[in-house]
Formats: sequence, C-alpha cells, structure tokens
Amino acid sequence: MIDDFLYGTAGHAGATAEVERAVRAAAAAEILPRYRQLAAHEIVEKSGPHDLVTAADRLAEEHLTASLTRLLPGSVVVGEEAVHAEPAVYDALGGDAPVWIVDPVDGTRQFVRGEPGFCTLVALARHGEVYASWTYAPVLDEIAVAVRGRGATLNGTALHSGSPAPGAVLKVAMSHPDYTSDAQKRALLGLRTEGIDARACGSAGLEYLAVACGAQDAVAFNWEFAWDHAAGLLLVTEAGGIQSTLSGAPFRITGGNDLPFTAARDEATAGRILDALRAGRQG
Repeated sequence: MIDDFLYGTAGHAGATAEVERAVRAAAAAEILPRYRQLAAHEIVEKSGPHDLVTAADRLAEEHLTASLTRLLPGSVVVGEEAVHAEPAVYDALGGDAPVWIVDPVDGTRQFVRGEPGFCTLVALARHGEVYASWTYAPVLDEIAVAVRGRGATLNGTALHSGSPAPGAVLKVAMSHPDYTSDAQKRALLGLRTEGIDARACGSAGLEYLAVACGAQDAVAFNWEFAWDHAAGLLLVTEAGGIQSTLSGAPFRITGGNDLPFTAARDEATAGRILDALRAGRQG
C-alpha cells in the first residue's frame, strides 16, 4: 500500500507533493494565525511547565489527521496529542496499517515564546519502518522531504550531510541532562569532553535538519517518542548520515532502545559520540 502510494503510477514526487500541501495547509490554517497571537487559555501544561500544549497543537493535529488519512485510505495516525489523550493509540506503530506519525508543533516552548524555531513533523511508516518524512518550519518557510532509498531535499535541493572538517570541534545538540534518568544523565555528560561542543537541544526536528544540512555534526537524545524522531532520523540517513543507539543497533520507532542514541553526519562522527556516551555511562 505504501509502495503504491509513494512509488506507484503517480510517482513519489506526486505523492510527496500532496503530503507537503497537506502539511502546509494545516500550518496555514491552525498554526501561523496563532503565532505570537496565543491567548493565555490556549496554552496548557501537560505533565509540567516544560511540557506544553497549545490550541495550535491540537487543531493542527486534527487537521492533519483528516487530510492525511484521506490521502491514503486505510492508514491511521499516531499523533502526539492523540496519544496524550489515549495512550493505546501508540500501539498502531506495531500494527499492519500504514501509520502517519505526527508532531503538529515540534518545539512548542519556542512557539509559545514567539520564536521561529519550531516545525511540523510528519512521517509515514509501516511495521516499524519509516518510508517517508516531511519537516516543515512554517515561519522560516523551509520544508525538508525524505523518501527511503530516494534521498532527501530541502526546498527542492538535495541534502548531503557531508563530514566535519578534520580536527574540528564537533557541534552536538543533546537532551537536557535535567530531564533524564541518572544513568542517562551520566551518559550525556560524557559529551562534556574535549573536542565536543554540546548544548541543550531546541526543536528536535530542526536539530535533525541541521545535521542533514551539515550545519551541525550530531544529536544525542534520550527519549523515544516516535513523533519526535521518525521524520528526522530518515532525513539524516537519506542525506548520508548515520544513526545508532548506545548498543550499536539502529533506533527503533516502536521503542525498547538502548538510550541515549545519536544521529550524526557520518560514521566516524557517530562513533565518537557513542564512545563519549559510553564513557559517560561508565562514569
């Protein structure tokens, strides 16, 4: 079903363009009108002050749920807000139906602060395999698209992650150590070492995009929610990058990964990040 949708008679360019139009339409209808215009009652804490949801998140996800399932009959949606309301929705990642994985506003804190560093993330998967992804930063008017085996583009231009300059200090975005287990905190603190310049991440989707563009060398994350990672991991790998969990196995969107994990511009960079994380975990 996914193969026919992406590679069939319409060709993947036609299918991916239809999804792009749906993503742009949701942002235009529900996100951009609320950018820097949010009322106090449109912002709600979920689990705490660092976990926010806005009216834009909820309404954009509803918009995308309707439009994406219409594009691919028989598909289902695993969206951040739907899973928050009903956790069992997440189980669809392991089911037989094609799954649209949706983060309507990735970087909600930035959105709430009126900053441009947020995006909408959509990925198409089945049986735990990600086939295509869309990363749209509406204020920046940037859209990155990746299709498995077909490469990645940013605003229509091919992306190539490349490699850091020999001897360069690696620029890495990582999970904030305060929001993690003790073991994962130790691992992440391993990045505070010579030759690595690590900072707390912003929007995960835009951090992945920076790696795919070669503007950043790697990310290191310690949480598994598929809506944060599915789109970006495909984007990085289709741009020529590498992703791996701490055990050396690829990250699985269905969960059960050895955390933290990394996505990096090339194999050597991924190896350096993983070595630093392992050294940190060992203390």
